[in-house]
Amino acid sequence: MWRSATRDRVEDMLYDAEKALTDPELRSSPSLIEQLLHPEFAEIGSSGEVYDRATMIEMMTTEMPGDVLIRDFTVDRLSDDIVLVKYRSVGTSGQEARRSSIWVRTDDRWQLRHHQGTRVPDRWGQVR
Repeated sequence: MWRSATRDRVEDMLYDAEKALTDPELRSSPSLIEQLLHPEFAEIGSSGEVYDRATMIEMMTTEMPGDVLIRDFTVDRLSDDIVLVKYRSVGTSGQEARRSSIWVRTDDRWQLRHHQGTRVPDRWGQVR
């Protein structure tokens, strides 16, 4: 799962991996989450809180995510084995966030090393 793809398929594979992180089936399986998250994974949440891998696995297996739309998805290659993914997510409540992820390829598998999400204020400057 999420093994290395050819160069022209890496963007599709990383899109699928980002989308999978919102899938209730994947989130109910710590072993599947562990495959995707790098051992040194860290996340800066929209609250500014920093989460390590163990905390994120625990949170993901206990939270039920809503349906998430991913748009404006781009992949910037930093090297052959490191990419920066950027996109916007829109949740079922309509809340939008700008997201960035750093994915690293280790042993022919892409793993999420770092993620950050920043909520986008509504037209009145309020963050829901």
